[in-house]
Amino acid sequence: QVQLEESGGGLVQAGGSLRLSCAASGRSSSNLAMGWFRQAPGKEREFVAAINWNGGYTSYADPVKGRCTISRDNVKNTVYLSMNSLKPEDTAVYYCAAAHGPSLSRRSDGYNYWGQGTQVTFSS
Repeated sequence: QVQLEESGGGLVQAGGSLRLSCAASGRSSSNLAMGWFRQAPGKEREFVAAINWNGGYTSYADPVKGRCTISRDNVKNTVYLSMNSLKPEDTAVYYCAAAHGPSLSRRSDGYNYWGQGTQVTFSS
């Protein structure tokens, strides 16, 4: 069993920065590949970034390359998504996901566990 809890979302100015956190807990919460996805209103859930179990490999979706950094702290069992130069199209609910195994999947069905999501919204 793995439980994921996201935090750090909120209201942000265009061009601003934000850091999202995802804490994993449970009996099988170690040695997991972790990913971030997002879903905007009226849109399908899309891949944002992923990181392998020890942080040695990362993957990013094209719209966020150069603007986002995924990292993890295995002592705290937490993965982070740092975002900067935020754009209006970044507005979405951001979901943390976890998977057993070494691969960095870019598909939602490649992950076994999901958090409840945290909202990122732009102010005008």
